[in-house]
Amino acid sequence: MNRQVSVIGASRIGQDSEHAAHAEEVGQRLAEAGVTVVCGGLDGVMEAASRGAAQGGGRVIGIVPGLDRGEANPHCTEVVVAGIGHARNLAVVASGEVVVAVGGAWGTLSEIGLARSIGRPVVSLGSWDLSAYEGLGEDPGITVAGTPQGAVEAALALLP
Repeated sequence: MNRQVSVIGASRIGQDSEHAAHAEEVGQRLAEAGVTVVCGGLDGVMEAASRGAAQGGGRVIGIVPGLDRGEANPHCTEVVVAGIGHARNLAVVASGEVVVAVGGAWGTLSEIGLARSIGRPVVSLGSWDLSAYEGLGEDPGITVAGTPQGAVEAALALLP
């Protein structure tokens, strides 16, 4: 079975931003490692990761929130039309064996919470800095990476 890693992050970033550059490199490195990238299929980090995966010769599964396949960014090789709005965040994180969060806003935080709730490990690259607190135990299941290369290495090491 093909390995899949979900890449999540904010949709409202410029494609010339640091987060976009990081997401693009993450997508490319994952593709070069033979991993399929799963994302929310839209703009921002999702588009940058998709573009990087395409440049790396890989596959991208975009899970769009609406009912129109056309809302997916042009780099998605497969599009899943969820039709359930933000609730599709669960499908995005559940479809990857590991989740890489690059930057992010509230939707990204919800995806991190969902990922951890279902037992998916998360790698954070410039994303939410969540540490253990009472109820999470000693290890919240989030690995912090400082570079795109480090994020991909961590994600690959976390694959079952």
